[in-house]
Amino acid sequence: MAETLYIPSTTQRAEIYAALQPQIQALIESETDLIANLANVSAVLKEAFGFFWVGFYLVKDQQLVLGPFQGTLACTRIDFDKGVCGACYRAQKTLIVPDVDAFPGHIACSSASKSEIVVPLFKNQAVVAVLDVDSDHLADFSAIDQAGLEAMMQTVEKLF
Repeated sequence: MAETLYIPSTTQRAEIYAALQPQIQALIESETDLIANLANVSAVLKEAFGFFWVGFYLVKDQQLVLGPFQGTLACTRIDFDKGVCGACYRAQKTLIVPDVDAFPGHIACSSASKSEIVVPLFKNQAVVAVLDVDSDHLADFSAIDQAGLEAMMQTVEKLF
């Protein structure tokens, strides 16, 4: 992939995820640097869907530490027992939060964030990172997003 991105002209997220999957694969196959790849994956998702915030938190020093992202200023470190990202880490499964204000212990890095999906990434059956996607719309994420993002993260996991 030569730094070009094809985004289908549809509002159907399943179709967009399907079109992005091989592009993500091609993008990360040609680069060996983890940070560069995570940065580009964040950019692809932000550009394709216009989400409010897209980024990765990496497991380091018994916390989730901010990695590559696209969006507004972000929380730098998240304890495993805090917020949606910490809950995802502990549960080791994707979490969809339709209204972040109703989530106990939500960390408000931005008051503009209204809903969130967090997907864990694994290496040797341990969570090594999470993909955090925030929307400025309530209930913006569904099972379609979960399936699309989980498929992409299976590809990204190979980088770790």
